[in-house]
Amino acid sequence: MRVHFIAIGGAVMHNLAIALKQKGYLVTGSDDEIFEPSRSRLAEHGILPEESGWFPEKITKQIDTVILGMHAREDNPELVMARRMGVDIKSFPEYLYEQTKDKKRIIVAGSHGKTTVTAMIMHVFKTLGMKFDYMVGSQVEGFDTMVRLSGDSEFAVFEGDEYLTSPIDRRPKFHLYMPDIAIINGIAWDHMNVFPSFDNYVDQFRIFIEKILDGGTLLYCDTDPVLRKLVMESGKNIVKIPYSAHPFTQSEEGIFLEAYGEKFPIKVFGEHNMQNISAAMGVCKAVGIKENNFYDAIGTFTGTAKRLQKIAETGNGIAFLDFAHSPSKVEATVEAVAARYPQSEIIVCLELHTYSSLNPSFLPQYFGTMKKADFSYVYYSKQALELKKLPPISKSDVKKGFGDDNIGVFDDARQMFDEIKSRSFKKPVFLFMSSGSFDGHDMVKLARELLR
Repeated sequence: MRVHFIAIGGAVMHNLAIALKQKGYLVTGSDDEIFEPSRSRLAEHGILPEESGWFPEKITKQIDTVILGMHAREDNPELVMARRMGVDIKSFPEYLYEQTKDKKRIIVAGSHGKTTVTAMIMHVFKTLGMKFDYMVGSQVEGFDTMVRLSGDSEFAVFEGDEYLTSPIDRRPKFHLYMPDIAIINGIAWDHMNVFPSFDNYVDQFRIFIEKILDGGTLLYCDTDPVLRKLVMESGKNIVKIPYSAHPFTQSEEGIFLEAYGEKFPIKVFGEHNMQNISAAMGVCKAVGIKENNFYDAIGTFTGTAKRLQKIAETGNGIAFLDFAHSPSKVEATVEAVAARYPQSEIIVCLELHTYSSLNPSFLPQYFGTMKKADFSYVYYSKQALELKKLPPISKSDVKKGFGDDNIGVFDDARQMFDEIKSRSFKKPVFLFMSSGSFDGHDMVKLARELLR
């Protein structure tokens, strides 16, 4: 099987390329820019393009399928050639469905927590020796790639992203997976560049529910009133199972799940992670895993990259890195850290990086999201605004949006970090949140410096 990737350097795309190479396929690809770690990983597997750019001559009749990434544009020269020649073109969600259409598909959706829930299910399945395919949006400890496709597994566990499928297919990705078992972890408006209103965004989840196979199962977070209403309104012939945060306790000794009068130690924390655990447990029970086996397995789950990832710890304090960027994710993450470390000063640094977060009309969605922090800092890049062709925002716009005149707002990441370095904090816990890179700063090095 010969497969060519247009935009092979993407986080999921390069992992799918590696997975197919490992499966024995002949894999080629192109991209106009490939960053680390994609570059090194593609090179390691012998499928890094020799040069950057788009080369229509790479498209030949010998290619069985072209897999199209969202990074490509509709006028991409290779895409134009593939369409002209009639070569089979699929987006990566279309391709994942085709590869797993005879398996039981478990799709994890929601505005927040879907990566973590997917990773939790993967961890439990692997710990219990189950065979399964998967696709997850972050690197998970114990897994070499973010994608696996095989011929000998009964289950496929996919993270169900609501963003668009490809430049020529404007459907949300999760509409293509046709789940047997689905999770929706919550609904909070995001991606306003493609879903211009909250109602339009909610509609995507209404459609997703209708895509669940007849007789299938939907697990949904019952504490989300918008989601609960959506589920109750659906007449789809499926089993609907509500869940909420798993009962837990936390102290200086650690964090423990509570069940049957017993306590089960775990390594993750925060109310949102207790919801994530309930969701993962519901899926595991639905496929026949016993509760005691689930508790034993989930106790060794340590999280995923950039999801409350501990990047430094000394006797002076701790630093975490998190992918949180939407308002609901920011609020849940700040509250989790504040609750876990009540005797410490919580210092939060947030980068506004996405289209939504940099849009002046969206900023009020962040109102009060960092109220649990002792010190709050927000950074945005003027260059990012220009690249996204958004109107300029002022520091006062940001302060007003967050509802806090005491927030430190910066358009220069170095200045922000210099300001933080100049201050002294009591038993500090630093929380860095961004879907970007804080203008290329080495966050591990910075954290160690702050905690020296």
